Amino acid sequence: MIWFAVIITAFILIEDYLQENFQESIEAIHDKPIPLFSIFFASEVLFGFVPPEFFMMVWILHDIPVQNYVINLSILTAFSYIAGIIGYYIGSRFSKTALYRRIHDRYLYQYDTQLKRYGGYLVFVGAVTPLPFSAVCMLAGSIQFNFRDFVLICITRILRFLVYGWMVWSFPNWFA
Repeated sequence: MIWFAVIITAFILIEDYLQENFQESIEAIHDKPIPLFSIFFASEVLFGFVPPEFFMMVWILHDIPVQNYVINLSILTAFSYIAGIIGYYIGSRFSKTALYRRIHDRYLYQYDTQLKRYGGYLVFVGAVTPLPFSAVCMLAGSIQFNFRDFVLICITRILRFLVYGWMVWSFPNWFA
């Protein structure tokens, strides 16, 4: 939450500057939703390098209606959930490679018991916090965490997008 508070505070402080100096760039990004969603999806599959809040803020800067924001947020949520499942399968497949076995035997073996015991908590924390969700999903797949439990726990990812989406939408108006 501290990381998110820093992002929102920085956004509020520079919002006017961004709108004055980068409005054309923001409109160009906003007018091309397919590349925007593609970048988000690729980021979510590959360790989540770009936080979802960035994409939420692009729409806020463009001043879209709330119903369009909700639709876009729903698409981001679905893509993130699907990317998590893909991450699980990547981890599951990677755990069968010789490279993983060497890494596992050298560094991870001592954590096997804890990962299997608390894997559900780890997936939950990855789903609702800014931790890289895909990396957590890959880890869950690599330890062969029960897929059904994994999918059910990942539904909490929706909660993160609801709360963070509401915060991104609401907070700049509080300080206007």
